[in-house]
Amino acid sequence: MRYVTVVLIIIYINVTGVEGQTRTELEKQREETLLDIEYVDNLLKETTQERAEGLNRLNIVNNRLRLREDVIYGIKGEIALLKTRQELNTLAIELMMADLDILIIEYEKAILHAQIVSKGQPELAYIFTAKDLNQGYKRMKYLQQVAKYRRREAELIYEIKGEIDRKRIQLEEDLYDISTLKGREEQQKQSLQNEQQKRRRLINKLTKKERELRRELRRKQKIADEIEKEIDRVIEEERRRRDISEITPEEKLVGDDFSKNRNNLPWPVSRGIITSHFGVHDHPVFKGTKVDNIGIEITSGQKESARTVFKGTVVSVFGITGGNMAVIIRHGRYLTVYQNIVNVLVRPGEEVLTKQKIGDVFYDKNAGSKCIIKFMVFEEKKKLDPELWIAKRR
Repeated sequence: MRYVTVVLIIIYINVTGVEGQTRTELEKQREETLLDIEYVDNLLKETTQERAEGLNRLNIVNNRLRLREDVIYGIKGEIALLKTRQELNTLAIELMMADLDILIIEYEKAILHAQIVSKGQPELAYIFTAKDLNQGYKRMKYLQQVAKYRRREAELIYEIKGEIDRKRIQLEEDLYDISTLKGREEQQKQSLQNEQQKRRRLINKLTKKERELRRELRRKQKIADEIEKEIDRVIEEERRRRDISEITPEEKLVGDDFSKNRNNLPWPVSRGIITSHFGVHDHPVFKGTKVDNIGIEITSGQKESARTVFKGTVVSVFGITGGNMAVIIRHGRYLTVYQNIVNVLVRPGEEVLTKQKIGDVFYDKNAGSKCIIKFMVFEEKKKLDPELWIAKRR
């Protein structure tokens, strides 16, 4: 019998998904991404001033494009999952139909054989016409086995028929869902095309502001240099003060705890999107120009407080020309930096807790009423990618 194989196929259909993801997970992912797109749309709607159409706006647009592509990719994954389930359901139905035909034939044979053996007599008559008690007992056991076999075969036939009906209903539902998803995919593709056109128009506008953008690029580089210089100063000063090159046991313990929370640290603001990524990458407007970010930028559409991502000790609070204040917090051998802060609430030497407010992110009305925090992670002097440390979701 292939029924065991069919059962295994049905189980596989119900518990597996495309590339290890179930449809429920894909749907949840799609809904979360659409919420992110809505948040980004609100950010762009708030930026109405011409002077706000700078690199940050372009970065927000790029972020929305990536999110839109994620939605399309997720929908394709849902469609692929449904098509795979359709194929498996079709195969399961074919196998079950074949098994059903065999079961019905076997069931008919069993009934016919029982009638031949009992010579068409009623069950009690068949037992009582036995030659002796022993034969009568054997005939009774035989009839019991035949009845049990019939019940089992009948139940199996009923079960397979029910499963075939369920799979056929599921096939119809999947066909409808695939049609719906394809419609959503086309809508998202159209939205993506429209956004790509807007992005090209924005880049054309920004290209005419070359002098202003290059000045902004130099300003950011100067801020990055000042932060790295302050990091070096803080580390050297601490080493001179301790007159040793190793951190204390207490600091080592905090550092170990910090490293264990990789990919799980809270964000330095409660809500926002990453509009500038870590490392060396192409300038979004000027071809052939590279940008080297020592951290990430997170943009929020409302007033935000800056908060610590992990417990530690404040080691420096300093001002940056054109960049407001920066706060450096030590977590064992790791350091986190929060820049573009105003109304700072902490001072050097102060112990802080995870998610503790350390000040406000500067609310820039001239940049479309946005809050932009620069966040960095160091392992002593080594620059690390903050996106590898903070959680994927806020």
